[in-house]
Amino acid sequence: MGADDTTARLGVPYAALPGARPLELDLYLPPGTGTPVPVVVFLHGGGWRLGSRHSAGPAYAASVPFEHVARAGVAVASIDYRLSGEGVWPAALHDAKAAVRWLRARSDELGIDPHRIAAWGESAGGHLAALLGLTAGDAALEGGVGVTGPSSSVAAVVSWYGPSDVAAVADDTGTDPLDPSAREALLLGAPPQTVPELAAQASPISHVTNDAPPFLLLHGTADRLVPCVQSRRLHAALQSAGVEVELGEYEGADHMWRGSPDAAQRALERTTDYLRRHLAAPTKDDE
Repeated sequence: MGADDTTARLGVPYAALPGARPLELDLYLPPGTGTPVPVVVFLHGGGWRLGSRHSAGPAYAASVPFEHVARAGVAVASIDYRLSGEGVWPAALHDAKAAVRWLRARSDELGIDPHRIAAWGESAGGHLAALLGLTAGDAALEGGVGVTGPSSSVAAVVSWYGPSDVAAVADDTGTDPLDPSAREALLLGAPPQTVPELAAQASPISHVTNDAPPFLLLHGTADRLVPCVQSRRLHAALQSAGVEVELGEYEGADHMWRGSPDAAQRALERTTDYLRRHLAAPTKDDE
């Protein structure tokens, strides 16, 4: 049992890959309501090469953010996905889509609403969450991992300090764009400038259309790993396409909300409120 009678199902396999570790998720469920609840898929950060489903970043203790959101009535499925040392692009996105499909296929058993699934991520996970919102129905990016058939679409996206333009990260940070050990190069299997079509495919900003779900982008203005301009560009592109989008900037906050505990708390509260509003059960007039 979690805080305030939330429940957690830990280490649940959602897909199996030949010769690789099982893909697992931790599911945090709200106190019993007797009706299907909305769910948000959480994708951890770590530059696509580190991290796990057990944490939303160093600003928070263990599963506290997930239980916080669950207490507000939104289940959280925090997932593991293949890291860049296990599979290059688009392996991680294939896994994220597989998790959404699995949740949709098991919705009756899990007590979740298959029509109210969102995506939320931090850093590299924010990048993957944005792609979940922008690439539904893209056959090249769907993959065949795990359960196939159900849609991998999501109803809303929350991205914390996620890269939106993979090829531009080096310029934005003033680092070597041809460094083969850079996070973006390890994600793609080569420096982005040497594989421009692949870098574009892996960039959320390349997939923006007016069909995108609502977006909430949160970023610290002092972010040195993924500069805030990455979220500003995505915000501008989504706005231009007529998509409902909000951008929240936190003055002085570095990557992972370092240097600003206040920003970490405010970001979690704003995210929780956003998910509650955008995943609210439809009224009869909306149906």
